[in-house]
Amino acid sequence: MRVLVTASPGLGHMLPMVPISWALRAAGHEVLLAMAGRSAEHVPMLAASGLHVVQTCGHEQFVRLMNAARGSMDVKAWQQKIKEASRSGEFDRLTSVAIGLFVPQSDAVADAVVDIADNWRPDLVLHSPMEGAGPLAAAKLGVPAVEQSFGLFNPVNRVLMMAEALADAYRRHGVDGPPERRGLLNVSPPSMGMPDTGWSMRYVPYNGGDQLPDWLLRTPDRPRVVVTLGTVLPGFQGLGPLQWLADVAGGIDAEFVVTLDGADAEQLGTLPANVRPVAYTPLTALLATSTAVVHHGGSGSTMTSLAMGLPQLVVPQGADQYNNAYEVAKRGVGFEVDTDVRSVDADDLTRLLTDASLAAAAAEVKAEIAGQPAPAALVSRLVELVG
Repeated sequence: MRVLVTASPGLGHMLPMVPISWALRAAGHEVLLAMAGRSAEHVPMLAASGLHVVQTCGHEQFVRLMNAARGSMDVKAWQQKIKEASRSGEFDRLTSVAIGLFVPQSDAVADAVVDIADNWRPDLVLHSPMEGAGPLAAAKLGVPAVEQSFGLFNPVNRVLMMAEALADAYRRHGVDGPPERRGLLNVSPPSMGMPDTGWSMRYVPYNGGDQLPDWLLRTPDRPRVVVTLGTVLPGFQGLGPLQWLADVAGGIDAEFVVTLDGADAEQLGTLPANVRPVAYTPLTALLATSTAVVHHGGSGSTMTSLAMGLPQLVVPQGADQYNNAYEVAKRGVGFEVDTDVRSVDADDLTRLLTDASLAAAAAEVKAEIAGQPAPAALVSRLVELVG
């Protein structure tokens, strides 16, 4: 079986496709990743996973799309729309807002993805959420398309809504609508998110490979707290939500490791001695010897923290982050601080490190995730769908 894998540009959408791709390859199937990143490093990171990748578009085009979006929208108003939609539970409304952001990215690679599919002839297309070019190619070839979720928000009508928004691209390729045979690999743990849609699959974190420093392999003498805004926000709006580190972290008996992801540490001011800024480092490696995590609520940060069983303090800034923050708080594995209202303070950090109920709930969800079917167990279902 040949499987074409597509994802929206950005590591948070691309890297979660690697574990299922590995599982397919290990079962003897051919896998080709057709993707483009928002920076020059993204596609090489995928290739470094050992998978075959073809680039669908230069990263410069996505930089231009992002810059155009910044110039044409009121970012704060957009974030407020997402926040309101997340808090309301109106999932169609939330999906509609998100689709408006991802349609231009899908349209930019649609012709290339269809051309790759026409030449390579996959039997199945596996795609990330909010990625519309893959289902378009599947529909044109008459093969199934399966969405692999990477977070807690998994509405079943997302592919249909994206196809409607890409109507011009569908017409351009002579296709009436999305593929008839569709599936969803759902990584929501049983007690969180939307676990009852699609096929349950264990979330296996993949954050890329790296040469790790010695200090990261040793259990620290005092609690270690990872602080991250993921791979998008530092370059999009800077490290502003982490300004509290300079003022608050020094008074807490813990070590703080903050990921910069291309941003300048000087944005944070003069940091106390117990704060260690680091460049991009795989989150799984950072969390392995840590006690807790402070993050922005991105799906990768949220799901990796859940899978590794750490209490979470979430400071959401946009996208699906508000919904993830709500789910984390509702399940009791962590809590949220709205940085539009106030900054993180010493009481928040003390609660994160000492509230036993957070640690207990995090351990429960970790066990739930470990009990879900591994990606390898879903390969046979994908083969049946193709059959």
